[in-house]
Amino acid sequence: MTQHVVVIGGGQNAEHEVSLASAAAISRALRSSGHTTSEITIGRDGLWRHHQTPLGSSVISSMAEALAVVDQADVVFPAVHGPRGEDGALAALCELAQTPVAGSGLRAGAVGMDKWTTKLVAEAVGIPTAPGCLIRADEAPDVEFDTAVVVKPASAGSSYGVTLARDAAELRQAVRTAARYDQRILIEELVHGREIDVAVLREADGSRWAPPPLEIHTNGLFDTATKYDGSARFSVPAELGSRDRAALIDAALSMFDALGCSGVTRIDFFLTGAGPVLNEVNTMPGMTAESQVPRMFAAAGVTYADLVSRLVAGASCPGLPAR
Repeated sequence: MTQHVVVIGGGQNAEHEVSLASAAAISRALRSSGHTTSEITIGRDGLWRHHQTPLGSSVISSMAEALAVVDQADVVFPAVHGPRGEDGALAALCELAQTPVAGSGLRAGAVGMDKWTTKLVAEAVGIPTAPGCLIRADEAPDVEFDTAVVVKPASAGSSYGVTLARDAAELRQAVRTAARYDQRILIEELVHGREIDVAVLREADGSRWAPPPLEIHTNGLFDTATKYDGSARFSVPAELGSRDRAALIDAALSMFDALGCSGVTRIDFFLTGAGPVLNEVNTMPGMTAESQVPRMFAAAGVTYADLVSRLVAGASCPGLPAR
């Protein structure tokens, strides 16, 4: 069944350009599958635009005019990564507008975006995470260096503000870097292990499944530069024994269910000698055809266009009957 889908890209955060790329790819794929699309972009200034035409002269007026476009949609696909998008903000707006959304709802987005809260959920369901602590940007970090630590904003994506610190001086600088993106900062012990991503998809019938996991190969920290400069190498399917593969997929499904995710979610792990250690959760992961999630589904025989169409078919509005 073809539908009218409003695809929202851009956003008011460091992942603006990445979100534009995801939104453009999603729109092309939907049109290739016979859907009708309308494109809305949220500018860095907070103003909303429809097919590049400005909507209103203020943030509130442009949002109001954008809602008139949303009102004509069967489904909204919020392809905005990071804060004020992936964190459940757009899902909440769609829920208030009683419009089905492709992807996770407010609760899963908000909890999944907050790395500290995600750690608490993981530990509650028995999934190990790196030992760490949460501080505020104006607090002096009190960390003993038995090992290097990774410093990251509690709520940010694409590894923006993530730094490795090996001593007190590097730690102070790392906290200043993370504070550019969030005033809540997570400090974690460096985990030595293979970096493995697992994607989980909830289909329209409510079933959820994971395609073959992907492994990230880098010469150091998988930071923002490494993510986008082409130096990282991905292998999918990751070379895993049956026990490790099952442990990773079981942990990913447990996190997906514990957070109440919908649509597609990417769960990132370190695979250590003791098993999987959760790194983070992405409820609106990168969605160009070259991104990690589509690569994993391609390995399972699901094309990019089919994946995007499945996300639209599975769109829902919590508390409301399907349209």
